Amino acid sequence: MENKYPEGSVVYANVDPATKLEVRRFVKRIYYCTRALGPDQKDLVFYERELTNVAP
Repeated sequence: MENKYPEGSVVYANVDPATKLEVRRFVKRIYYCTRALGPDQKDLVFYERELTNVAP
């Protein structure tokens, strides 16, 4: 299965495009992301359709 955003990519969530996220892991069509400004916080989980790589 091909993923659109490789690990380490900077992406933005469609619901909150002002928050910069970094893809930490991709497993079974689910992206595990961390906030760029708070990497010690819990991971955020997204499907590919919920992410974009275009900055707001």
